[in-house]
Amino acid sequence: MMAQHRETPTFEVDGHKITALAAGPAAGSGRPLIVALHGGTYTARYFDVAGADQGSFLDVAARCGYRVVAFDRPGYGGSSPLEPDVNTFARHVELLGPAIEQAVERFRAGAVFLVGHSIGGMIALMIAAGEPGFPLIGVSATGMGAVIPPGGAAEALGSLPPDATVDLPYDQRDQVMFGPESSYGPEGLEQAHGSYAPVPVRELVQAPMWPKEHLPSVAPRVRVPVHNALAEFDALWDSTPENVARFAAMFTAAPFVDASVARGTGHCIDHHTLGFALHLRQLAFAEECAAWARQNAASAR
Repeated sequence: MMAQHRETPTFEVDGHKITALAAGPAAGSGRPLIVALHGGTYTARYFDVAGADQGSFLDVAARCGYRVVAFDRPGYGGSSPLEPDVNTFARHVELLGPAIEQAVERFRAGAVFLVGHSIGGMIALMIAAGEPGFPLIGVSATGMGAVIPPGGAAEALGSLPPDATVDLPYDQRDQVMFGPESSYGPEGLEQAHGSYAPVPVRELVQAPMWPKEHLPSVAPRVRVPVHNALAEFDALWDSTPENVARFAAMFTAAPFVDASVARGTGHCIDHHTLGFALHLRQLAFAEECAAWARQNAASAR
């Protein structure tokens, strides 16, 4: 299936360059702008990997009439790096929030639906829990949840030298990111390799601590609908149905929460054969969020 046209917009916040990958109608579709934030060890190209014949998330969303802007988080792609001692998720929020505001203005968007994978999901929820300077209608956080098993792959990655930036070999990443061989195809795996990037270890140190140190205070402050999907074969998170339900229950101020196990996938859900099923669920949820926002606006008149 033919890929949608790609653009590479650039933004500047507080002297930092923030690069992005964009697709979809420029303006006037009437649908919310989808802003996507990648996880650790990937660039924005994470959302441009086609795990199935239907294309990547950018392709699927663009064909459905959505403009998507996938940002390179600080230190990835062409985005300015941060010094290790200030490379915190909170600083990413401070830089990406204004970049999203600029994207809203540039693309004349009436609303924003946030999508974040893994560490990108953590940062997306932190943005949603604050007071974003743009009209946020909902958030989808995938590849992250409430419980990281002790002694697992997440803690092993977090034990690397904290001030280093490491470029992990493909085979080591594949073991962590993908599910069983039957759950993905060779083309998706090859494309995923093109989205891998060196990772600041400070991110890998912060990520295993996030569920205990931040989630309990972040979740109750999110006041928009929340979607969550955690892979059945996730090597980093405990994706039992009980823990997925535990995650959902923490969002006490959200109007509604849709949390589930993404069957037949590993940590990088989007890159699996059933990644297309996730994309359809995310877009359907975005439509529900848009309807909720319209109803709220109507009742406020």
